[in-house]
Amino acid sequence: MKEKLNRYFILLDFLMVLVIYVTVESITFKFSFEHIKDPRLITLFIEIAVIKICINYIFKIYNKIWALASIEDLLSLAYSFIFSNSIIYILVIVGLIEFTVLKLMAVMFLEASGYLASRFFLRYYFYFKQKRNNKFNLKNTLIIGAGKAGDLVYRDVTRHQELYMLRVIAFLDDKEYKIGKTLKNIPILGPFKNIEKIIREKNIQVVIVAIPSLSKKALSNMINVLATLPIKTKVLPRLEDIDNRYDINKVRDVHIEDLLGRDTIDLDDNGILEFIEGKTVLITGGGGSIGSELCRQIVSYKAKEIIIFDIYENGAYDLQQELLRTIEKNERLNTEIKVLIGSVRDLNRLEEVFTEYKPEIVFHAAAHKHVPLMEHSPKEAVKNNIFGTYNTAITAIKHDVDKFVLISTDKAVNPSNVMGATKRFAEIIIQTLQKRGRTNFSAVRFGNVLGSSGSVIPLFKKQIKCGGPVTVTHENIIRYFMTIPEACQLVLQSGAFATGGEIFVLDMGEPVKILDLAEKMIRLSGYTPYEEIEIKFTGLRPGEKMYEELLVSTQNHKTANERIFVEENGVVNLDLEKKLDEISNDYKVLLDLVEFNLVIN
Repeated sequence: MKEKLNRYFILLDFLMVLVIYVTVESITFKFSFEHIKDPRLITLFIEIAVIKICINYIFKIYNKIWALASIEDLLSLAYSFIFSNSIIYILVIVGLIEFTVLKLMAVMFLEASGYLASRFFLRYYFYFKQKRNNKFNLKNTLIIGAGKAGDLVYRDVTRHQELYMLRVIAFLDDKEYKIGKTLKNIPILGPFKNIEKIIREKNIQVVIVAIPSLSKKALSNMINVLATLPIKTKVLPRLEDIDNRYDINKVRDVHIEDLLGRDTIDLDDNGILEFIEGKTVLITGGGGSIGSELCRQIVSYKAKEIIIFDIYENGAYDLQQELLRTIEKNERLNTEIKVLIGSVRDLNRLEEVFTEYKPEIVFHAAAHKHVPLMEHSPKEAVKNNIFGTYNTAITAIKHDVDKFVLISTDKAVNPSNVMGATKRFAEIIIQTLQKRGRTNFSAVRFGNVLGSSGSVIPLFKKQIKCGGPVTVTHENIIRYFMTIPEACQLVLQSGAFATGGEIFVLDMGEPVKILDLAEKMIRLSGYTPYEEIEIKFTGLRPGEKMYEELLVSTQNHKTANERIFVEENGVVNLDLEKKLDEISNDYKVLLDLVEFNLVIN
């Protein structure tokens, strides 16, 4: 779209050139204007002004937005200025214009000054006008941490005040020798236990946590306190999360992981390396939330080949490209990445894949996982979660796979819904098949993972962004949460531990009340729950529990990793194929099994 010409600058430049030539000419005659009254001279000056305006037009000088002028815009103006005056100079030299070179030099100096003055005046007029208006819209900001990181954050915020719309009015620190002093003439307050009083008295609207040396637990404790206050909170990530470098560009909104504050997992990397290195690993559902993260971590343990097996091609393709970039950047990695499209429901397709690629390890992550959806499509849950698991498992036995790890869920414990029942039956399948071949079968059971598709956290974020309401099914509902990378680390560790038939249970930490989570997310976004953002209770959905259980029985034993337990469940005595045949003819048989607790015991 063609930019609108700035008519005001055309008129201004025309008059400016005319006045400059008249002024320079009058100086020659000691500021006498008698000579200027010559019509031929006035006509000449008008013609010169028109020539310059035309050249400016050719160089698109009047298409610029000079209130936002850049170096490129000034260069265009300079090129036009040089070109137009070169033409005038040539005309003077050849005698077509009665004007001396000395006069022309004076004209050029005044003309350049006029161009720059008019453009910069407009730019700075709008700049100071906006700054004056912004002064009343800046948000009072408190920086927690009066150290090097806090100083860098302050300088960046101050330098780009019109961008961030923040005004730092205080620092906060727990170190006694800093409290009461100033940093960059800004007072240092404290300690943190007085945060509520400080925020109220100083009318703080935004808090930036700038202590990148904090542990996850300490940061979590701080964020949870701030989440109860009517402020927006931002965080400078911990040093170990930003390659041990202070980077102001990394200041971000609070992530839900910050609220949980789970400590770093201690892994037996040597054990996992021995489990994975040099092996061909197949991940069903490899393009999904859990499957894709498993692939990312398996690459770092130097697998020979990763086979991403998924029915959804787009996610699998994107993951393949991501992994190839990772491998290309790291010379110690040389894992081959294959994407194979197919369904675990298709036994023939599984047979083709296992025959050609001969996987040594299988992570079975393919499943339907959404509880409400499966209540309305129970047959699909049975086909995918039960028969898909059975197909993959018997194919693994047939091809002498070393280890088969089933990704299970806490909803398989005392299941109250179709999805949970199908996943519990999937666990029974691998426990039953453990006796049939040399393949080592195990399952890993954990709760909700943060950020997975369809989970409550992304839903809350979207609802808050849209201005609400935030929907919670019940005011007392609780859930366990774990990050996707954390869950996958423990899945790999469990796979390394497995000797056959175990159901591993991951320590999910403390349960989280979903209503509290919603309120904290709203506050951390800078809004007030129930006032600015409504929270709406929608009622429990079909098959949804008020709380989730992780262990079937209270008896369990620890492993070498304090975050991983093995469930002590009784031996399952079940005619598997007969029961599968019954379920295939009528999926309600599965529901009967659940109702009579036969799937559990």
